Amino acid sequence: MNLKSISIVIPVYNESRFINQVIKQVLQADTLGLKKELIVVNDGSTDSTSKILKKLSTLNSAIKVINLSTNFGKGYAVKTGLLKSSGDVVLIQDADLEYSPDDYPLLLKPILEGKANAVYGSRFITNKPHRVLYFWHYQANKWLTTLSNMFTNLNLSDMETGFKVFKGDLVRKLAPYLKSRRFGFEPEITAYLAKQKNCRIYEVGISYHGRTYAEGKKINWKDGVKAIGAIVWYNLFD
Repeated sequence: MNLKSISIVIPVYNESRFINQVIKQVLQADTLGLKKELIVVNDGSTDSTSKILKKLSTLNSAIKVINLSTNFGKGYAVKTGLLKSSGDVVLIQDADLEYSPDDYPLLLKPILEGKANAVYGSRFITNKPHRVLYFWHYQANKWLTTLSNMFTNLNLSDMETGFKVFKGDLVRKLAPYLKSRRFGFEPEITAYLAKQKNCRIYEVGISYHGRTYAEGKKINWKDGVKAIGAIVWYNLFD
């Protein structure tokens, strides 16, 4: 396959503590020969994130920053980044260091080998290190994945993962139809992928360095409830 470039979409909201380190790791990460384009979508941050991103983008032309006027939500920020992407491959990287750029080769290999159109990084089928955290979050993730699988007829182990990679032309075709503004993006994009003819989805095991709410974790139980509605809606009615 003649794939030459990768767009790495990074949604950011009030991540001044981590964004320097995230960008540094992404720039240093092994993308198996693909030329990098970083698209950082600043989702209405109110801390010093905006200043940091402005400085970083002036130092490196590969970093493109999109500043949103207010906090619309992760889904909206990701959609914005996807629509601005140009890479043959598109990868979504959270800005909180829960997902490590060291795992890029694992995620990219099935696409570069011509086996996959999309790859999900699973936190649950791996022997790589992962931080031990919330029991009920784990159960909710597993239950939501099972519910999603029942509608999509996929056998994913981690639908809710924030580490997803796509063929660029595929995800840009789907991006204009994305409606979820917050964390409903995960079941929505999964539903849309499942409806695509001959779309090959792979999973690979990744490391996971989850953080606590005191450390800035933003997803909450309300998002879990909304995800149930998103699974039903995007699979049956949208």
